[in-house]
Amino acid sequence: MDVPEASLQRTASGLVPQGPGWFVVNARDAQWWDRGPRGLVCRFEGDGDAEFSQLGVTLFVLRPGQTMSMYHWEADQEDFLVLSGEALLLVEGEERPLRAWDFVHCPAGADHTIVGAGSGPAVIVATGARVDSIGDDWGGYPVHEVAVRHDASAERETTDPQEAYARFPARRPASYEEGWLP
Repeated sequence: MDVPEASLQRTASGLVPQGPGWFVVNARDAQWWDRGPRGLVCRFEGDGDAEFSQLGVTLFVLRPGQTMSMYHWEADQEDFLVLSGEALLLVEGEERPLRAWDFVHCPAGADHTIVGAGSGPAVIVATGARVDSIGDDWGGYPVHEVAVRHDASAERETTDPQEAYARFPARRPASYEEGWLP
């Protein structure tokens, strides 16, 4: 089977793959978004026709106190690898400190999020299966005191991402700036 190479299109926020196919892109050149109080995110698949159908892969840069996501659970597993810096894992009502090269596995149904910690940015690779966590039964946002304490909780329990993130500004396109990655 011949799988074509996807072309990469330059946008204001970096290179975005166009359509299905294989590609190579450096994280510094890929599409970035500034999420304000929720840090920076690099979406290798972009927001267009190249969405990864089986496995999501995203790179996060979180400063101390910035939360990767609202405390949530998903119908599929998610995994995280801390590449640099320090972070705090909130999982099943517990807090666990994370440092470079710590790997986190969250099986389907595990309540979790990650918050930047330490004195500088944390760089984290996030992966998530996309089998059952697509559509209305993807997962949900429980309210738990550990998440509330770190400003990482939806205001009330919900399954609606727009409701969970309503208090945050919309993400803005952002080109990579030197120093975001080690």
